[in-house]
Amino acid sequence: MDFKEIYNSQKDRVLTGFSMLAFGILIAFVDNLFVTWSVLGVVYLFAFYEAMKLFKVEDNKLYVYAVFIWLIALFFPNPDDLIFIVLILSLAIMAHRKEVNYSVLAPLFYPSISMLFLLSLYKDFGMGVLIWLVVVVALTDTGAYFVGKSIGKTPFSPTSPNKTWEGCIGGVVISSVVGTILGLLYVDFTLSLFISFFVALSSIWGDLFESYLKREAGVKDSGNLFPGHGGMLDRLDGYLFASVIMVILLRGLA
Repeated sequence: MDFKEIYNSQKDRVLTGFSMLAFGILIAFVDNLFVTWSVLGVVYLFAFYEAMKLFKVEDNKLYVYAVFIWLIALFFPNPDDLIFIVLILSLAIMAHRKEVNYSVLAPLFYPSISMLFLLSLYKDFGMGVLIWLVVVVALTDTGAYFVGKSIGKTPFSPTSPNKTWEGCIGGVVISSVVGTILGLLYVDFTLSLFISFFVALSSIWGDLFESYLKREAGVKDSGNLFPGHGGMLDRLDGYLFASVIMVILLRGLA
């Protein structure tokens, strides 16, 4: 299959992708904490809803907790630290009631942890570094798709039969090269390459983890919010691991 055939077979996916890109550029241009927090909050709630479905959790109180967490995150210096408070409070309440149910913690951790790290990335390092993350993850996904469709032969994982080693390697190489160039605006060459490479790698397994959840739930997509792209988690999957890795590496090494 050549690139023209790939495009023609994925028109809805491409058009939706360009629409999301345009919206992302607008948010980046505005570069305002409240606007970014609001947009990420909407994304978070859609992703949280889809995670609840994938984990088969039906406790509606969790939506209230999610909103409360996100409201606090706007003012909290390090939003990602909130997840530890949530964990301690949840376990304390369970112990007090003698009603331990670890399944309800699943959507509070996935995607909550990752969304709080995304907000922390913006708060700590600014819109430019958030764009760096987006570029690396997007190119990893796009590169893996097109390289895999073109020359991919070796299955990558039984969790996601359509992925190939050739595609994943191609996506990581492409995104690492471009990400390294972009990262030079914020860190030196070695660190830019190191961060871009490991963020790209983590996005591959973030995608794979969401594929695992969908396979376990017996669904093709996490939702149908975006034509050709599935649900919110389908669009976020790579970022959900990559955001955590980028924040940790920047804090520890930059």
